Amino acid sequence: MSNLFKLALNSIPRPFLIRISYLVRPFLKIYLKGTRYTDPIDGSGFRKFLPYGYEEQRENVLSPSTLSLERHRLLWLYLKNETAFFSSDIKVLHFAPEQAFYKRFRKLSNLDYTTTDLNSPLADVKADICDLPFNNGTYDFILCNHVLEHIPDDRKAMEELYRVLKPGGTAILQIPQDLNRKKTFQDDSITDPGDRAKIFGQYDHVRVYGRDYFDKLRQIGFEVEEVDYTSNLSPEEIDRYRLAKGEIIPVCRKK
Repeated sequence: MSNLFKLALNSIPRPFLIRISYLVRPFLKIYLKGTRYTDPIDGSGFRKFLPYGYEEQRENVLSPSTLSLERHRLLWLYLKNETAFFSSDIKVLHFAPEQAFYKRFRKLSNLDYTTTDLNSPLADVKADICDLPFNNGTYDFILCNHVLEHIPDDRKAMEELYRVLKPGGTAILQIPQDLNRKKTFQDDSITDPGDRAKIFGQYDHVRVYGRDYFDKLRQIGFEVEEVDYTSNLSPEEIDRYRLAKGEIIPVCRKK
């Protein structure tokens, strides 16, 4: 199954994969139903999760019901338990909206919710993250998760995120990060999809972020809190929810 998932991820365009997933998901949910693991987003239980990964497959990480990965489930728990995201009246901008969140956030009556992306079929506004069609200080809350590693000029993208965020607003800007790496690695001469997958972890990634990612955000003007939310959870919860222990959530605020 791992090889099948890897082949699909690397050969089928992402927008088409999203459409296919809606058809396949109900059958996977029934087939893998159990009590060993729990998806905290919808409360469903499974005997195991699915594998996922473009280059190296991670076993037991993709929820059959919400199609959430470790980062999505961690973010859900953080938003639910540590913020007023689900209760306050706020204006939200969500980049490349994840299926795990899209319909759930859309139904929340407290959110004035807008999605954006260049290619996603779930985007309300087709836009380039480096040239956003929104006024300064428009949004109270921005979600931009696992997007910046795709963007050649990530500094410009960060500047745009900062620009459209309201003073006092919050942006959560998750990225795939190698915490063992001091500095971000980027080599623009690497353009072959196969080489990018081997070096950057995915065929359409253009860099590997290191620990300096947080300082890059601070240089733009953000106040950055490096939240290790798994430290608030027991080992049993981390295992049951299939989280990545030690993953950092970059919670960015604008003065």
